[in-house]
Amino acid sequence: MTDFILNAQARTDLGKGASRRLRHSANIPAVVYGGDKEAQSLTIVAKEIAKLFENEAAFSHVIELNVDGAKQNVVVKAMQRHPAKGFIMHADFVRVVAGQKLTAKVPVHFVGEEAPVKKGGEISHVVSEIEVSCEAKDLPEFIEVDLAKAEVGTIIHLSDLKAPKGVEFVALAHGDDKAVANVHAPRVAADAAEGAAE
Repeated sequence: MTDFILNAQARTDLGKGASRRLRHSANIPAVVYGGDKEAQSLTIVAKEIAKLFENEAAFSHVIELNVDGAKQNVVVKAMQRHPAKGFIMHADFVRVVAGQKLTAKVPVHFVGEEAPVKKGGEISHVVSEIEVSCEAKDLPEFIEVDLAKAEVGTIIHLSDLKAPKGVEFVALAHGDDKAVANVHAPRVAADAAEGAAE
């Protein structure tokens, strides 16, 4: 049993015009796929999905998707928001199959930021989420990035993070050791130093 429940209806009216009509009626289009079943187009009440995803944890937890009374466990694969207004326009879900790995995007929580700031550093968050691959039972709520020991001039990469048990960072598995955060000298101080050197 999951704490996150979302109701949906199967949708047969497809295409851009149909999606537009859905949004005008305070609903959004969605798709669920994966497992050994066909992809299914859905209609979800916009305010229901907005309420669910007010809780950040819903992005990295198994959700019980109730489609016309038939329940299935899913995770969010992708979500499209309105570029200016931020409301959800479309959602993709993937069915959870026991014993099968899934990929999901998990939020990043930065901790220990006071220490490098006290040393005169400024912190830039390069990512806000990390794509992971794992079984549903191992899906972490978030990935913690501890910056307490970071010095000015440090770049934190994916390989510097400890993945939770059973969890793999997708980018790293593909050889992409991307930056997660960096600690740099304040821009004003850097400009002043350059000016003094000229």
